[in-house]
Amino acid sequence: MELNKEITWNEQGLVAAIAQDWKSGEVLMMAWMNAEALRLTLQEQRAIYFSRSRQSLWRKGEESGNVQRLRELRVDCDGDTVLLQVEQVGGVACHTGRRSCFYRLANSAGELTVTDEVLKNPDDMYGSKA
Repeated sequence: MELNKEITWNEQGLVAAIAQDWKSGEVLMMAWMNAEALRLTLQEQRAIYFSRSRQSLWRKGEESGNVQRLRELRVDCDGDTVLLQVEQVGGVACHTGRRSCFYRLANSAGELTVTDEVLKNPDDMYGSKA
């Protein structure tokens, strides 16, 4: 089976990509990939996404230093999501400076509580762009 033929691309030519810590199983983030990002991720063995806001490739960690080294890439049964099992270099995956982008917990009333602390100041990672 050829990978690109098994992917169900959305209307924008993108597929959802979940990054998961390869040791702990913790879900770190969700981003998007186009065909080029997927190809380069496999070729370079590091997470490369497609930034919808910039309309360009985004090599995770190119500004922050928080690179994701690819350990394994899997495709779900529908082909509409890829799972990247990664080694998170630099300690944080989220642009807010937290380990994971999933740092807010919803209670039964629909209220959110922040559960994870900031590990790195975003200004230190990105300057004033964060």
